[in-house]
Amino acid sequence: MVEFALPKNSKISGGKTWPKPAGATETREFRVYRWNPDDGKNPSVDTYYVDTHDCGPMVLDGLIWIKNHVDPTLTFRRSCREGVCGSCAMNIDGQNTLACTKSMHDVGAGGAVKVNPLPHQPVVKDLVPDLTNFYAQYASIEPWLKTTTPTPQKEWRQSHEDREKLDGLYECILCACCSTSCPSYWWNSERFLGPAALLQATRWVTDSRDEATGERLDNLEDPFRLYRCHTIMNCAKACPKGLNPSEAIAELKFKMVERQI
Repeated sequence: MVEFALPKNSKISGGKTWPKPAGATETREFRVYRWNPDDGKNPSVDTYYVDTHDCGPMVLDGLIWIKNHVDPTLTFRRSCREGVCGSCAMNIDGQNTLACTKSMHDVGAGGAVKVNPLPHQPVVKDLVPDLTNFYAQYASIEPWLKTTTPTPQKEWRQSHEDREKLDGLYECILCACCSTSCPSYWWNSERFLGPAALLQATRWVTDSRDEATGERLDNLEDPFRLYRCHTIMNCAKACPKGLNPSEAIAELKFKMVERQI
């Protein structure tokens, strides 16, 4: 479990408790982090009550119900609702996960569903983290096929065996759950690339069609970019797609050693 951490220089104050929906026979309590950069107030935790008979089962369904029926100012990201886009990543009951695939009935042991933005990131508003640095780090590993040989007339061919080596790497949806669960990333996010970017770096180093392996490894040869990973496995536990960034990072470290032998 990842303890939620406040944005810098902020203190949570008491929030508003909204009335229970009229006529509801069964409700679920939601305690949601709120912060508006434009009102000059400290962050707060507002309490809402969701009519579970008028709402889908997922935490995202509950948040959408609150926005539609109670408080239209509540701000969060969402898109596909199928666990594919990663937009609705947030900290739910102390764990980084996707709100669209997390059932509200599986958290809080029947008590309040506690919803916060991804930890240790600047907050844009409410449940929306600023992931500018996260995406810049992803771009820095140049996540595209790099070749020097002439482009083939039809396609870059790859054997079934080589294609299977990419399993467990390409499925990353860049939700940032893993990176924002990593203490090394909390402490060194300006220099350590973090689990998500390094998982993607492994994906391209492993791809048999790519011809820039040496260049990619040179780009990672730095005391911080790769080697701040201490393999505590928070990233693997947090990943909603069941991937293992720690294993991928270990593979990168092995490749670094292997090419020096």
